[in-house]
Amino acid sequence: MPTTTRKSRVFTISLPAEMAEKVVAIAKLESRTISELFREAFRTYEQDPIRKLIRETANLASSTNPHGYTEEDIPRLVKEVRAEMRAERLANEEESRQILTAQ
Repeated sequence: MPTTTRKSRVFTISLPAEMAEKVVAIAKLESRTISELFREAFRTYEQDPIRKLIRETANLASSTNPHGYTEEDIPRLVKEVRAEMRAERLANEEESRQILTAQ
């Protein structure tokens, strides 16, 4: 007998007893299988506009944050940039002093 490749994947999930009872009751009430109920629930979850916006924002943030900085990195980065700017300003002031004293 030839075997056929399954076009779906099987998942095993655990639910609290009260929730499981509700799932079974809703499936019976709507004359649907539990699988159909969960597929619809996932489609609804996936299409939720707020979740969609969060996913899109996360994708944009990851593409515009190539170093993977996090919010915790901000104070350190600010300190580093300020130190670089201070060093550059001092170097420019020293260069200006040398030019003035050379004249």
